[in-house]
Amino acid sequence: MDKLQAMATFVRVVEAQSFSKAAETLSMPRSSVTTIVKNLEAHLGAPLLRRSTRSLSLTEAGERYYASCQGILAEIANAESQVLPLGKAPRGRVRADMPGVIGRAIVLPRLSEFETRYPDIELVLGLSDRPTDLVYEGIDCAVRTGALADSTLVARRLGQLNWLTCASPRYLKQHGEPIAISELGDHRAINYVSNVTGRPFEWRFRVGKEDVSMTMQSRFSVNETEAYVQCGLEGLGLIQLSEFAVSAYLRSGRLKEVLAGVRCAPVPVSVVYPNKQATPAVRTFVDWIMEIVKPELTR
Repeated sequence: MDKLQAMATFVRVVEAQSFSKAAETLSMPRSSVTTIVKNLEAHLGAPLLRRSTRSLSLTEAGERYYASCQGILAEIANAESQVLPLGKAPRGRVRADMPGVIGRAIVLPRLSEFETRYPDIELVLGLSDRPTDLVYEGIDCAVRTGALADSTLVARRLGQLNWLTCASPRYLKQHGEPIAISELGDHRAINYVSNVTGRPFEWRFRVGKEDVSMTMQSRFSVNETEAYVQCGLEGLGLIQLSEFAVSAYLRSGRLKEVLAGVRCAPVPVSVVYPNKQATPAVRTFVDWIMEIVKPELTR
């Protein structure tokens, strides 16, 4: 058994969540992919995948082995890149994760530009508000908002997001406009639920030099930015999120900022990556993200 091929095939099956899709991307028959994974499981003496007619999931052993394979394959790619001829274009696979609002507004419209400049880099882009564990999930780099807790990652600052409170004209006509945070108890809010804790995020304001956090009562809560904005547009309540996410609606008048005098402090945005897994392709993508995103977040 070619262990390296088996590792790469197993990783591709996990990422594709399908033997058939993995076989397509590897240009191999499905039967060959199935056989390779079965032989790998037999060699290891443990099942790596739970199979059903509709989905695949990792066993506990599979989760550990998948994380190890990601690191090994990244190290091999990095070693090979060190002996590439000078001036040769970077190549390889890059898995990147970022908030949907940044990905859709800045990155997706410029992917054709990236392809033209770096035709040998395959990009797997995840758009999600869900926090990710880069090393465990095999993600090469991520754009993150807020304070960074993991000091083992290399971080490069992209800028900041201004946070504001807003509502639709329909809501304001029906409920009036709050002019102080003391009036918020008389208003309806839409809460944004954390994908980690399952609880709503607190609403944050800055009154003078003091940071104020408060819990808002709500009949509606969501855990995705586009759904959150849509609730605000429908007049279901006040929403609090980045100006970047609603700038078009503020310009068109479909949303209006309220309590502008007590905006909370801006939220930092960074791109992070594990240094030891940063192949030339990963560093190239990070540099490109810096190039296109930083100007948008530092205006």
